[in-house]
Amino acid sequence: MTATPVHPRRLIYFGTPEMAVPPLETLVQAGFEVVAVVTRVDKRRGRGGELMPSPVKRAAVALGLPVLHNVDDALGLGADLGVVVAFGQLIRPHALAALPMVNLHFSLLPRWRGAAPVERAILAGDEKTGVCLMHLDEGLDTGRLYGCTEVTIGPDTTAAELRAWLVDIGAALLVDHLRAGLGETHEQHGDATYASKLHADDFCLDWRRSAVERHRVIRVGGAFTTFRGRRLKVLAADLVEPGAVGDELVGDTVGGLRLVTVQPESKAPMAFDAFARGVRPVPGERLGT
Repeated sequence: MTATPVHPRRLIYFGTPEMAVPPLETLVQAGFEVVAVVTRVDKRRGRGGELMPSPVKRAAVALGLPVLHNVDDALGLGADLGVVVAFGQLIRPHALAALPMVNLHFSLLPRWRGAAPVERAILAGDEKTGVCLMHLDEGLDTGRLYGCTEVTIGPDTTAAELRAWLVDIGAALLVDHLRAGLGETHEQHGDATYASKLHADDFCLDWRRSAVERHRVIRVGGAFTTFRGRRLKVLAADLVEPGAVGDELVGDTVGGLRLVTVQPESKAPMAFDAFARGVRPVPGERLGT
């Protein structure tokens, strides 16, 4: 494995989703030379099958940066360092041997290694999380750490809010360490947990679980239930009885949650009050049916 340069200036940036855009923009604004950006290939989306670039590609094009879709194509460009932020692709050992790389990971490692650290921290009820800058090695988020910043997760903090906060903090952490010189690393300490990718079932509200647990699913985003046999997304709700369970709809409250914003199937998001006026729930009617 190649040695990591102390004061890298010429960078290759690896990233794909929206959350990887602010660190790229921050690096450019800070005066680092981004030799190229590597991201996923354009995907076809929508009814017309139009090719859509990744958010990072759109940002790179706007910044006038060369864009590549193959990791190997970036290895001979004379860069000092690769910077990886939510790239979403495996970087193979030969690439790590050719170009030293650092990675921004949005948890307090070794807790929540893997694909969905922000969501898993909320679902687990963690009271704190953070962002770490680490040396990228062949393991799954196992590299030695340059530094971490810790944040508190509030009881109502959503995944979107937390992610945006961590991205801003992470971008500053990255630039500070690159400017100061990456310096020494230290091993990760503590019990490792793994943030596996979320699947559709993870977003289905289970009315047998406590209100706190269901509130966490809603805070992650994408939560849904059913009503009269049709899907009903629950976009926002307030926790009113932490230990409550149950699926009976009483006014705007069900199982310890006060519903605030919902989205019926094939309709736009709306206040729950407006939804209730339209469907007129009868006494004893339940969600999840």
